[in-house]
Amino acid sequence: METADNGDKPRVPRGVGTLAFTEFWERFSFYGLNGILTFYLLYTAAEGGLGIDAASASGIVGAYGGSVYLAQLLGSWMGERVISPKWMVFIGGVIIAIGHVALAFIPGMSGLAVGLGLIILGTGALKTNITNIVGLAVEGQDEGRRDVGFAYFYLAINMGAVTGPLASGFAQNEWGFHVGFGLAAVGMLISLGVYVASMPNLPAKGAVVERPIEKAQLIRLSIIAVVVLLAIIFALSSNLLPAASLSAITTVLILASAAWYFIMMLSSKEVTSDEKHRVGAYLPLFLAGGLFFGLLFQQSTTIAILISERVDLVIAGWSVPVAWITMLAQFAAVLITPFVTYFWGKSGNDGPGAPSKFAVGMFHMGCAYIIMLFILKIYEGALIPLLLIVLVMMAAGASEVFVGPVSLSLATRIGPERFRSQMVGLNFLTLSLGSAFSGLFGQLYTVINDYAYFICIIASGVIVGILLWVFRRKLQRNLYAGL
Repeated sequence: METADNGDKPRVPRGVGTLAFTEFWERFSFYGLNGILTFYLLYTAAEGGLGIDAASASGIVGAYGGSVYLAQLLGSWMGERVISPKWMVFIGGVIIAIGHVALAFIPGMSGLAVGLGLIILGTGALKTNITNIVGLAVEGQDEGRRDVGFAYFYLAINMGAVTGPLASGFAQNEWGFHVGFGLAAVGMLISLGVYVASMPNLPAKGAVVERPIEKAQLIRLSIIAVVVLLAIIFALSSNLLPAASLSAITTVLILASAAWYFIMMLSSKEVTSDEKHRVGAYLPLFLAGGLFFGLLFQQSTTIAILISERVDLVIAGWSVPVAWITMLAQFAAVLITPFVTYFWGKSGNDGPGAPSKFAVGMFHMGCAYIIMLFILKIYEGALIPLLLIVLVMMAAGASEVFVGPVSLSLATRIGPERFRSQMVGLNFLTLSLGSAFSGLFGQLYTVINDYAYFICIIASGVIVGILLWVFRRKLQRNLYAGL
């Protein structure tokens, strides 16, 4: 992973390879579960599932995905105030592994609630902190080299996102859902061993708690956290929060959290005028990123429902594992990333800026679903051939390289000095918002016809892409004010 550049400095700085490997296995676990989760909810008991209706299944999947990334705000705060980022990554990995084991061995809704709850907490602890450590590893690099470093890190994310569903999907197809859930724990345990062995090679700053919290304050906050957690458990177990409403509730929480972060940074006296310009310019990219990931993550909601109802999965007498189809978007991103990053690496600071890359990604995403409209028209009232869904998924997934790694790189560079960790946490809220949006999109799909739904999807991507392109120069100036 750390390759040479003209014999001078590493193309990807030391430590990024280890972090990318750890992230690969964490994403292997996460997407391995994600690839079969929706079908576990939709399939009947006779098929090994829970037999939940499509709207409720979309609500659960969207809320779960949103909560996974929302929990990263807590993980980011703890990495700055309580436990160093290096150890937060390790602790998070252990909790994730336990969550997968719970899903594998505890049956029914109880196993689902316990397993998903642990994975939410574990991912919250790991995800933001490992990204912060990558940011430390690429400090001092120019924009092009930083984007290349994060693109390789993001490539590891997408490789995990591809291989996880391949493995868990095959296991589920051959031996059942619970074997698929358990398999996802194996990769996480492997990554923990490699991570611990490689910790001495990581940036020294990653072992430092930047702003340690006072013990009395920590105790008070811990008590509040326990009370809130118990309240959530009670509300879910007593059906005060219906499954179909979970995505909407999660969306409101995410938007409120994001608003608080933006207000806190823009109103703080510790944030300079240039830093406020950068944060303000990031707001439209944050909202665009949330929409982008909502369109991408609907592979686990809308597309999963479409597959279960309209797609012919049988090829040469063998039923293709459903999880293999949902991973195709990530597979496309893996294929295109080296070609795009080669251009970025050559262009350095003279290449297209983040707003331009976001604009291309949004427009590309919207256009990808034009193919779906034609497919639905041609196969109206009939089963859709699997290869055509493959084409749509790969067309949509290829757009991710223009948004995902760019957003990561941007957040670690433009954040105010006083709120660097929070800026990374805010960036991950785009994934959280996207996951929650995907649940809402899936619910919308269940109440309107196919054509109206995909026209809305196409229009949202294309229009936002055009708007970002029109205002790209102004956004670029403000994003890098003072840098």
